[in-house]
Amino acid sequence: MNCIVVDDEPLARAEMRSLITETSKIDILGEFSNAPSALDFLKDNDVDLIFLDIEMPLVTGLEFAEMLPKGSLIIFTTAYSQYALKSYELEAVDYLLKPIDTERLQKAIDKAILYTELLSKETVKNTVESNTADFLFIKAERRFYKISFSEIKFIEGLKDYVVIHTRQQKLITAMNLKTIHQKISGENFIRVSKSYVVNMNYIDSFDNHNIYVEDAEIPLGEVYKADFFTKFAGGLLNPE
Repeated sequence: MNCIVVDDEPLARAEMRSLITETSKIDILGEFSNAPSALDFLKDNDVDLIFLDIEMPLVTGLEFAEMLPKGSLIIFTTAYSQYALKSYELEAVDYLLKPIDTERLQKAIDKAILYTELLSKETVKNTVESNTADFLFIKAERRFYKISFSEIKFIEGLKDYVVIHTRQQKLITAMNLKTIHQKISGENFIRVSKSYVVNMNYIDSFDNHNIYVEDAEIPLGEVYKADFFTKFAGGLLNPE
């Protein structure tokens, strides 16, 4: 896997380069101080992953992300937490707050590598063949997988696909999040953001901004927050 770093601060770029080199074997193809320069580079070079600052002159990171092809994988790196939900609306792989922790960066890179592997396989042709009140049948690589709802921890929207995270495996299928949510019966599954549906039985903890399922950090969208606090906390907690 390769990447580029886009940040208007020279020290931030140097730190990002050092962290990436320390935590992974990703090749850094280039570093850019602004989005237009990065965009020119992308016209002639294949880049797997973009580490992208948000508050930059000329074109912000969010504006730049909207210009990129749908298949682009982005990890936002910023000192400002208020853009997190917007970043997930843009289907970013992850959102890292500066100063960036090495372990947190490694998780984000591992996630990007996983997505690259999933999207490069024939499994992108997976389809949901049928569903009952208790499970789904997913066709993948000429085989049918029976996915019990009770085994699903959460479902993540990824570009034009969804990734079903179960206790044993991850399966990617060509379907949007709304459609697969409608196929899953029962009251345990709740939409918590534009990109996530969570099985409430697997929630370990939460705060006003995120839900934690084992080592996964799932954003809690403003639009979905009141419904989540009502269904999961029984209205006993104040989301404000």
